Formats: sequence, structure tokens, C-alpha cells
Amino acid sequence: MEFAGKVVLITGGSGGIGSAAAKIFAENGARLVLVGTSKEKTEVKAKELGLKDGEYLALVADVSREEDVKAYVEATVEKFGRIDVFFNNAGLEGSVARTAEITSENMQKVYGVNLMGVHYGLKHVLKVMLKQKNGSIINTASLAGLRGFPGMGAYVASKHAVVGLTRSAALEVALEGIRVNAVCPAPVETRMMESIEKVFGEGARESFEKGVPMNRYAKPEEIAQLVYFLASDKASFITGGIYTIDGGQSAKS
Repeated sequence: MEFAGKVVLITGGSGGIGSAAAKIFAENGARLVLVGTSKEKTEVKAKELGLKDGEYLALVADVSREEDVKAYVEATVEKFGRIDVFFNNAGLEGSVARTAEITSENMQKVYGVNLMGVHYGLKHVLKVMLKQKNGSIINTASLAGLRGFPGMGAYVASKHAVVGLTRSAALEVALEGIRVNAVCPAPVETRMMESIEKVFGEGARESFEKGVPMNRYAKPEEIAQLVYFLASDKASFITGGIYTIDGGQSAKS
């Protein structure tokens, strides 16, 4: 029960990676705050984990709106008094389009969630952690935050920005007892990849898997294990790190 009594805040809490992370933290005693776009889904997820009313909070937020982010942070502190771990995980892929054809609407939507949502989360959670003088933040970036992918310019740019925010924030609070890191998965068995596969058409999954030396997608639970480690005291000297978890894909370039 490594996280007994600790408060773990997860955005994208009802999605594939968020749900997997919630499970491992719950199994290790954490009190959870799950933030999603549907309270019903986050409530169901919390109940599936066997959490009792005093052990969790299910919240709805549009992370692209600063007032929503501020509200979920305030609600967490009001109920539990602190935030020990923040898995800043909410994200979306947006529409697939060549750079010359990306619409402003798509770019703004992707940036709103993937960039501004991460920024707002960092901004308001850091204020809480700075008062505590401790805490661990893990941002979800992507292998797309380290390299380019045709047709995914908006997503790629937003995830590159997450890498930059992670490094900058980590340097700012390194002496304040707070650690900030990011995980960079390659394709994962989630709704997002199913959506991308549909756009690229027949054979897309096989093609994507061939690009991974291990010749498969990651399981959400495998990403969650890395997040859990980075949140734990075992990672006490790790901050500003950008961790690929990609079956060897980044080793090829």
C-alpha cells in the first residue's frame, strides 16, 4: 500500500491510460480524483475500482478552459486537503490532415486540450504543491513529442510543447520538493489509436505495428506502470525526465 492516504489526481481519468493508472494507484491505497468529460463514466470507473465515497472524487471538466481546471483543483483540495500526485493526462488526437490543410479550428481544438490543458493543470496544481513543499507531476506527452508524423501536425506540435513545459517546470521547482516528468508512449491499445486507424484505412494497424521493433502496441497498463514508478518515492531523484515507452521505436532514429 505504497500510496496509502495519498491523493492522486488524474485527468482523462476514464480513458484507457487514465483508467489503468487509476487502477494501480487504487490498488496501492491512494485516494483518487478522476477528471473526465463525463461524470457518469468517471463514477463508474471509481465504483469498478471498489472505491468508497470518501476515497474518491469524480469530476467533469473541459481542460481547455482555465476556469474548469481551477475548479477541479479547488474541489480536490476542498475534499482531501492536498494533491500528492498529478497525472496530467487528458489529450486528443484531432483530425488527420497534411500541414497545408490543417484547419484553424482543428489546431485550436488540439492545442486547447493538449497544450493549454496541460499548462493550466501545471499552473494550478503547482500552486498547491508549492505550499505543501512536495509532490510529483507526470505529464502525458507522446513519441510524437519527439519526432514528426505525417498528417498529425497539430498533435505533434502540441506534444512537443508538453515536453518543453515539462522540462521548464521541472527546473523551476527542483528545489521546492516537487518533481515533474513526462511519459512518451508510442501506439497504445486505446480509443485514440482506433480512431487514427480508421482514418488511415485498411492495414493501418499492421503498418503501425511494423514500425515498432516489438511489433505490437503497448497496453495501457504498461504505460500506467511507468507513471506509477515516476510518482513513487523510488523515483525521488528523477525530475525533468522525458521517458519514451515505445517498444524500441525511438531507438531506430
